[in-house]
Amino acid sequence: MIVKTNHSWPEENKHYLMLSLKILQEEIEHYLSKKEIKQEIGTTLRNELKDFAKNMTAPSSIDTITSIFNLSSFERKILLMCAGVELDSGFASFISSIQGSQGQFLPTFSLALAVFPEAQWSALSPDNPLRYWRLIEVDTNHLLTKSPLRINERVLHYLAGIQYVDESLSGYIEPFIDLEKPVSSHKSLASRIVQACTSANSKSTFPIIRLNGNDLTDNLGIASHVCSQLSLSLYLMPARIIPENIKDMMELLRSWNRESVLGGNALLIDCHETDKSDSAHSHVISTFCKNIQSVTFISSRQWSPDINRPVLVFEVNKPTADEQLMLWRESLNSHAIKMDGHLQKLISHFNMSPLTIRKAGNEIRQLISESSKKDSFSQDKIENILWKTSCKFTSPRLNDLAQHIPCLANWDDLILPESQKTTLREIAMHVRHQHKVYESWGFASKSSRGLGISALFAGDSGTGKTMASEVLANELQLDLYRIDLSQVVNKYIGETEKNLKKIFDAAEEGGAILLFDEADALFGKRSEVKDSHDRYANIEVSYLLQRMEAYRGLAILTTNLKSSLDKAFLRRIRFIVQFPFPDAILRAEIWRRIFPKETPTENLDIKNLAKLSITGGNIRNIALNAAFIAANKDQPIRMAHISRAAKNEYTKLEKPMSTLETGTW
Repeated sequence: MIVKTNHSWPEENKHYLMLSLKILQEEIEHYLSKKEIKQEIGTTLRNELKDFAKNMTAPSSIDTITSIFNLSSFERKILLMCAGVELDSGFASFISSIQGSQGQFLPTFSLALAVFPEAQWSALSPDNPLRYWRLIEVDTNHLLTKSPLRINERVLHYLAGIQYVDESLSGYIEPFIDLEKPVSSHKSLASRIVQACTSANSKSTFPIIRLNGNDLTDNLGIASHVCSQLSLSLYLMPARIIPENIKDMMELLRSWNRESVLGGNALLIDCHETDKSDSAHSHVISTFCKNIQSVTFISSRQWSPDINRPVLVFEVNKPTADEQLMLWRESLNSHAIKMDGHLQKLISHFNMSPLTIRKAGNEIRQLISESSKKDSFSQDKIENILWKTSCKFTSPRLNDLAQHIPCLANWDDLILPESQKTTLREIAMHVRHQHKVYESWGFASKSSRGLGISALFAGDSGTGKTMASEVLANELQLDLYRIDLSQVVNKYIGETEKNLKKIFDAAEEGGAILLFDEADALFGKRSEVKDSHDRYANIEVSYLLQRMEAYRGLAILTTNLKSSLDKAFLRRIRFIVQFPFPDAILRAEIWRRIFPKETPTENLDIKNLAKLSITGGNIRNIALNAAFIAANKDQPIRMAHISRAAKNEYTKLEKPMSTLETGTW
């Protein structure tokens, strides 16, 4: 008999399930009657079921789950019997009646062993599919054969044709859907990954796919595009929440593996915060990855699972300059035309992900709309909004590894010999035009080495090294972050390199200026390699220089003693600026400019003040202290106030004040 199906799959599946339950009930009734087994038992219903299956729009859920978990005929009947008592009240009453206990609707292993001729004790084993995959739940308060059997709720809904994510995974995974079209380079990479997954599909397990990129959103976007082509749903799991307790971890793994096949899911494990030095948790994550049975992505540049299983590594780069320009134009819509001249400059400094560009573009459109209503809208204002918003969205998250420095100083505040100022302006020029030289003029295609802009500022404390960094940041309209290398250098082998990596990875997108203070802590003269610590110290220095050479922003090192640095390292620095101890002429100029124009002063003798043999930093301290002394007396700042403040500063420096310095004041 040919059965035509004009219903949707859920209706077809329900009908198929009910027919299967009728056949099962007929078999149980026959076995209980203790009659001789005949070939024609259930033949009519079986033929009807067979014909109906041929015309279904998709396989039934019970057939699919039987195939997925490789259930035997006996195991399939147990699962169907447990589902039947939940789905059909008539079938539940039937099971209760044959067990001779009113209200005992749940079947037992004992019943299954008695009524099904193909019964096998192995089906009761915890390692066999029914119990291993938690398809059924066993009440452990009874003897095994007498234990009531209940179908797992997630499995029951699957059999009924209802899809949802298992509640046991709540808090561990979250769905990710990227509705945006990927850029061409990311789309091409996704196609390569799809090809790798398709090639591996015939094997017993999929390879682990490691997306080697700093930006989680880029990696998620690529993984999402891969999954859309493979008809999979993508879920995200942070590696840090995988339980360290092996038992709990294995339960989570089992739940995910079951869910991945029932729901057609893939998993991306975010390992960006995974600490390689934490061997215990790394082992747990590796064990999880080793036993996972779904398409799995690992998002990390620094961590990879230690497993005896294929791991395919794909480098994930930011969109190309042309792709970023296209994304900006799409994001800014009609505003892009009047901004196009500024976008090239923007792209040369900021290396953003598609998601960041879209977010920044949305905010820029809103800011432009609000500003245009208030006053006339100049090109300078457009450029300022573009730049400030881009800085905001790419500001690195450096936590306790760096200090953000507000930049208020300008060129007029910087008192230095003209040759040093010229070098500083050249540094700004290199940063400003690096895109034109590297990309438009083709220098980047010749070699990828030495493209980073690095500088060494050498000089005593207070000679203006930090202020010069502020001036550059202010001139270039970039964020400035100060990193104290004496704090970054760690006594544990490998920790320094890890901290440096965090800094550069976090700053890469925005091209912030990185000021590495106290370079002597790491860049002392290269020591003889006497033990592993000496050898690793040299590796850490090489690593820092390597990242500085590749960093698209400006990286500045400061030192109080240039002579302590190895010449081999100095050759790899593009700019070296020596900040001299200020002579009397420079000190006089510093004194002329040290007080704000609003500050009341009276009869200050600049010539005599310049005799104080101190740096600009000390002069600032004296001026500020003198201002408080004068304010306390409600007087303008006079030489007497500065004299008192100077004595305090010299005492702090543990330096005597000579009569030549004090002169007649």
